[in-house]
Amino acid sequence: MVDLPEEAAAAALRAVAELGHERTSLLAQAEALVPRLRDAAVAAAQAGATRSRIRELAGVSPKTLYAWLEESGVAIRPNRRPTQ
Repeated sequence: MVDLPEEAAAAALRAVAELGHERTSLLAQAEALVPRLRDAAVAAAQAGATRSRIRELAGVSPKTLYAWLEESGVAIRPNRRPTQ
């Protein structure tokens, strides 16, 4: 059997479509976990865990973690001004 270029392209596109659907599904699952992750991060901060460790384990940026903490009413110290 001779493979036609059109058949190879169609097979490649099917693989792309399948992986694209899988990626979309995984991103939706990850997004659904955000509220639980936020609650767990806030609880860890309230329990006295260091914020750097919380960020490391949660895999979030400092900006995200501090936004979560501020929204939850956890005290946040002001940013330090760089010394000159």
